[in-house]
Amino acid sequence: MGDTKFINFDNLSLESLDAESELIPLLTPEDEEEMNREDVPETLPILPLRNTVLFPGVVIPITAGRDKSINLIKYANNGSKVIGVVSQKDEETEDPGIKDINTVGTVARILRVLQMPDGNTTVIIQGKKRFKIAEVLTEKPYMTATVREVDEIRPLKGDQEFLAIIDSIKELAIRIIRDNPNIPSEASFAIKNIQSNSFLINFVSSNLNLSVSEKQALLEIDDLQERALATLKYMNVEMQKLELKNDIQSKVRSDMDQQQREYFLHQQMKTIQEELGGVSYDEEIEEMKEKARTKKWSKKVQEHFEKELAKMQRMNPQVAEYSIQRNYLDLYLDLPWESYSEDKFDLKRAQKILDRDHYGLEDVKRRIIEYLAVLKLRKDMKSPILCLYGPPGVGKTSLGKSVAEALGREYVRMSLGGLRDEAEIRGHRKTYIGAMPGRIVQSIKKAGTSNPVFILDEIDKLSSSYQGDPSSAMLEVLDPEQNNEFYDNFLEMGYDLSKVMFIATANSLSGIQPALLDRMEVINVTGYTIEEKVEIAKRHLLPKQLKEHGLTARHLKIGKRQMEKIVEGYTRESGVRSLEKQVAKMVRHAAKSIAIEEEYNLKVTDADIETVLGPARMERDKYENNDIAGVVTGLAWTSVGGDILFIESILSRGKGNLNITGNLGKVMKESATIAMEYIKSNAERFGIDIGIFDKYNVHIHVPEGATPKDGPSAGITMLTSLVSLFTQRKVKKSLAMTGEITLRGKVLPVGGIKEKILAAKRARIKEIILSEDNRKDILEIKPEYLKGLTFHYVTEMSEVIDIAITKQKVRHAKKLV
Repeated sequence: MGDTKFINFDNLSLESLDAESELIPLLTPEDEEEMNREDVPETLPILPLRNTVLFPGVVIPITAGRDKSINLIKYANNGSKVIGVVSQKDEETEDPGIKDINTVGTVARILRVLQMPDGNTTVIIQGKKRFKIAEVLTEKPYMTATVREVDEIRPLKGDQEFLAIIDSIKELAIRIIRDNPNIPSEASFAIKNIQSNSFLINFVSSNLNLSVSEKQALLEIDDLQERALATLKYMNVEMQKLELKNDIQSKVRSDMDQQQREYFLHQQMKTIQEELGGVSYDEEIEEMKEKARTKKWSKKVQEHFEKELAKMQRMNPQVAEYSIQRNYLDLYLDLPWESYSEDKFDLKRAQKILDRDHYGLEDVKRRIIEYLAVLKLRKDMKSPILCLYGPPGVGKTSLGKSVAEALGREYVRMSLGGLRDEAEIRGHRKTYIGAMPGRIVQSIKKAGTSNPVFILDEIDKLSSSYQGDPSSAMLEVLDPEQNNEFYDNFLEMGYDLSKVMFIATANSLSGIQPALLDRMEVINVTGYTIEEKVEIAKRHLLPKQLKEHGLTARHLKIGKRQMEKIVEGYTRESGVRSLEKQVAKMVRHAAKSIAIEEEYNLKVTDADIETVLGPARMERDKYENNDIAGVVTGLAWTSVGGDILFIESILSRGKGNLNITGNLGKVMKESATIAMEYIKSNAERFGIDIGIFDKYNVHIHVPEGATPKDGPSAGITMLTSLVSLFTQRKVKKSLAMTGEITLRGKVLPVGGIKEKILAAKRARIKEIILSEDNRKDILEIKPEYLKGLTFHYVTEMSEVIDIAITKQKVRHAKKLV
């Protein structure tokens, strides 16, 4: 419901009446009866209204400005004072005709005509009855028309539903008046004092905040009960809008009050801080500007920083965004941007540092020295992105520190194991609460230079989740063509990573995304030989453990033979991590003896080793004899380096079934099937009676059933085991083999050759059978690793049998019939 209004026919402006001129006349039941008895004239002068609708019984003031309207009012006021009032369809129409007005209107009586000080004519009119225009008679000097009365359908007296609607209208009208500050509270008295139900409906409809078309639709409803129900629906909508508006205003007022309170408190705190000598916000900004003047960064970065600083100056210091903006600008000031450490180009010194800290790893050392040499000649080049992969404990991670020292660069390390959120790499957008830059940018900030040695540890352990795929985010970091503009979400600007030397480490390449692997220079860091482990233990591990336990070299000595016993009997790995633990036990035993002042052997003996470490536990990878048919030594690759495994097979009376056990994977089982079918196909060639295949069951087993095993490299081992079983002939002594087989009888190459050769040396193997295509892998291995080994290169499975199977029968050979 709105305010009482004047209607201006010229410009449709609505002017509220002041307290003195406000007029709210009430229609009594007697007035209504008298009005209903009045007849509607056959001909009426028609007054079009621009933006309101007149309802029967309602009094409204209007301001006339159009000539036609003024002429009509003068004529009517001097005569019967009765006119016909209709609403215009389009309020923009200046000279409305019959097509521009609604045909249903209200008969009105002119109550008073007032000449206002501004020259306009104000007319107060009261609605009487509804009519419908039948025919327009004239349009000049004003519109006249023949009309007919529109009858109103009224409910029966005492209709309970109608009375309930009337009560709801009254109640809701009073609530709207109470909650709407624009309606005077006196209006509620008028509502309460209206005794005529029809007038109440018309009075409320007239004052509702509705469009002209909606009010016209209400006027045209003939059934009074339907009109009352429609009015109640509009009132409900208005009440809901009013409640929502008041709720919003209440919240805004509360927020404003809180903000004003915080503002005054912060102003007081600022004054107190200044009195105590603290730093004010203005001083912080000046300090940032001073730091920015000394920063080495590009013009683009400087302009962005100044723009963001200006934004912070305009902020209210007590809003939450202020601290986010300050952290953002602090990051810009803390990042090294174009600050680089100076590389040291002394290649001999670099080589000495690398050799001092790490024994072996020749490929990695050579690549670092090559990079330094090129950098020394060219002065400016993109850093290489290396990926060191190999078993645990071989020194991949610790190599980064030595490389950083050799180059004279800062060293930072980032562990990627278990990382599953892409925002850890790229950072969060600063609009989030608690936003922070990614780990890459944070590490660069920590390093203090833009060209550190950056270790990406365990890159194969990256995982993905619903929060994104970090390995895909790493594509930009490790691409030399893109990382000169690495985009961090928090930084909102590209950062140059092209001068950073990235060294990634991994235990296996299979877990690395192919696109990511393609961007890195892969270097295989293989396991160590027994001799190398002994040297590493003597040069590095023992001195390190003595120092950590507060001892010196004069307190404990471990000889070369004793160290070899520890390596062979108590460790089974490609690296030296377990070896370091065993050495630490020996040192702790000596430290305990010194602390309690008991005697101990300064020079460790074999007996001392067994006393401290217990009996030797790692004997299962030793070569076993060849006295039993069907037992052959194979070579395997594992995540911790190379290993040997034994293929065992046995015959039992049956119907020619093949059973395979030992926790084997699908590929390994297929290799056994291929070997069996190949032997059946070539039985005569191997001197095997074809009839025994249907009389005996064959069982193949690979020991250590708790360990899963898979892969095709045991193919020729299974073939040799089965041929030895069927012929009951011995396998050549101290022989091991690895290679994939096909149904055509071909031997295919396999991987992990260096690790397998080291495992063979640990097991005292003398001869190894490999595919001819693996010869190139042997040529890449250092000669000292190959010392004492004889290699047989084959292309056909028949060659394997010729080399591996001897003419001599095994002891207690079975007679197969």
